[in-house]
Amino acid sequence: MIRYFDNAASSWPKPPSVAEIMKSMMVECTANPGRGGHKMAVQASRVMFDTRKKLAKLFSIKNPNDIAFTQNTTMALNMAISGILRESDHVICTSIEHNSVHRPLEHLILQRKIEVSYLPAQQDGTIQLKQYEQTFRNNTKLVIINHSSNLLGSIMPVAEMAKIAKLKGAFVLIDAAQTAGMIPIDVNQINADMLAFPGHKGLLGPQGTGGLYIHPNLELEPLITGGTGSKSEDKYQPNVRPDRYEAGTQNTVGIAGLGEGVKFVLNETVERIQAKKNKQMIRLMEQLSTIEGLRILGPEIGIPRTGLVSFLLKNIDSSELAFILDQTFNIAVRAGYHCTPLAHQVAGTMEGGAVRASIGYFTTDEEVDALADALKDIAKHYT
Repeated sequence: MIRYFDNAASSWPKPPSVAEIMKSMMVECTANPGRGGHKMAVQASRVMFDTRKKLAKLFSIKNPNDIAFTQNTTMALNMAISGILRESDHVICTSIEHNSVHRPLEHLILQRKIEVSYLPAQQDGTIQLKQYEQTFRNNTKLVIINHSSNLLGSIMPVAEMAKIAKLKGAFVLIDAAQTAGMIPIDVNQINADMLAFPGHKGLLGPQGTGGLYIHPNLELEPLITGGTGSKSEDKYQPNVRPDRYEAGTQNTVGIAGLGEGVKFVLNETVERIQAKKNKQMIRLMEQLSTIEGLRILGPEIGIPRTGLVSFLLKNIDSSELAFILDQTFNIAVRAGYHCTPLAHQVAGTMEGGAVRASIGYFTTDEEVDALADALKDIAKHYT
């Protein structure tokens, strides 16, 4: 049996109910939601809205229709970034952003002549709030905050950063790719104008699902326009939510699975999930810290981080180390650059990337110990 430590990319296994409802939907209800008045179409719409309600409860969102479904966090971030920024707008984001933020911003620098300030981060992934506050300009339109680095595991002080942004008159976009379902998130407490999240990671849903929360007082230009099932007689995209941001046939089967994943998270509670991961993350870090030649990236033990631990082992390439773990010990980890070159520059690991082990809800203590023992065994041969 494989020992899976790649939950930061996609969680596995899923709660059994996720696959069960997806199979049921495929067999019994594959009609288009919002596209017909017959029973099957109505049932599909109900499933979609039920998932919206669960997500709204999880993130303390007042109106479920302020959530637009997307294929993933990348699409949600593109929807937010492209939908709000115009020529000469200034953006602040951190120097640990994922390419899902970095590349859209660089694209808009060329296409719309926007301006971007990448806030420097310390080697452990933390930032200085004073330096952040000094980065604002008169034309600062948007602040993008990576809630947690997918390389370093560091957690950003989103509430404090958003409060400062509000005082400066800027909008706030939170990238919750590594925190949704793993760290408590209340969009009101953290002053989020937008929250982008994946369905296939901490929410335990299938791949091809995700979403974007959009504050009711904020209007974005749609990323995609087309059929919505509403206002079909109009030649322009309707203003009604969520239709304005969900053109085309939606992934009803996947969204049904996402609903079951969110239901599982709500029943377990994010607080218990976070506590379990923290305990195992510390268990892993304590064992890895005893291995000669192994360097752990990100915050030290005792400083809050998400359930991922990235590391380097002296005298062995990160990809080779991951290959050995997979082929010899049947342990799945991620190696390389993790789609975040900015964070690798911060960590000083641009030469060969790093290995990342990420803990999930179903990870066991035995699996954590097996990973640590495997690395100890490998280290004997390379250091």
